[in-house]
Amino acid sequence: MKGLEVLYGLITLGALAIGIAVPYLTHERGSAAVPGWQSMVNPGDLSAKHQFLATTCEACHTPHTGITADKCIVCHANDQALLAKQPTAFHATISACRGCHVEHMGIAHRPITMDHVVLARIGAQKAGVDAQIQLSALPVAHPRIQAEEMALDCAACHAHQDPHRTLFGRECAACHATSAWHIHEFRHPSSLSRDCAQCHQAPPSHYMEHFHMVSMVVAGIEHAHVSQCFLCHRTNAWNDIKGAGWYKHH
Repeated sequence: MKGLEVLYGLITLGALAIGIAVPYLTHERGSAAVPGWQSMVNPGDLSAKHQFLATTCEACHTPHTGITADKCIVCHANDQALLAKQPTAFHATISACRGCHVEHMGIAHRPITMDHVVLARIGAQKAGVDAQIQLSALPVAHPRIQAEEMALDCAACHAHQDPHRTLFGRECAACHATSAWHIHEFRHPSSLSRDCAQCHQAPPSHYMEHFHMVSMVVAGIEHAHVSQCFLCHRTNAWNDIKGAGWYKHH
């Protein structure tokens, strides 16, 4: 019986030693210090862009803490292409990455999940606003947008995508959800309407000789002003030309 107790004692001591040694070695010398440790704890492949870090866990992970924003900022702080674009310029001050960026989902996976709720919470924290106070000051909840998302200024990131040319103002949430710009409830005005130019702007080619030499010829319309969209186009799709059918020439 004593022999069995001694065996159990040795096993316990060995497990304890391993439990102390592994964290110590990985903390002091990196994740590669313990043979096989990386493959044992690896939750999956990194995305293609981060494959060069596959054997250097500490490039992103801080021992006993996990992923911290400073690890991401080391590489991405000077991404001028990212900071120069209106939709992504907020990364200059966001200082939080894990809410929207998730790795170890596979080589083909793009590690970006845009979560507007996370963005709203980060904004509230940076402004020093209590989440409950912020929510109480918001208008009645949108049927497809969470209450916290209502605090976001859509136009701050999406103004360059505004097909309404500012005619509808900055209250995007009055019609749009954060999951997609498409509005299922939208019904186009009558196909007999002649006020297309109030909402739609003609492509650049319509202000060039291309309009007279190609567009008018295809549609069979010899005389038309660029604002008279209804003479050539159908309302179901711009490329469905009256008398010609589907014709993509832009």
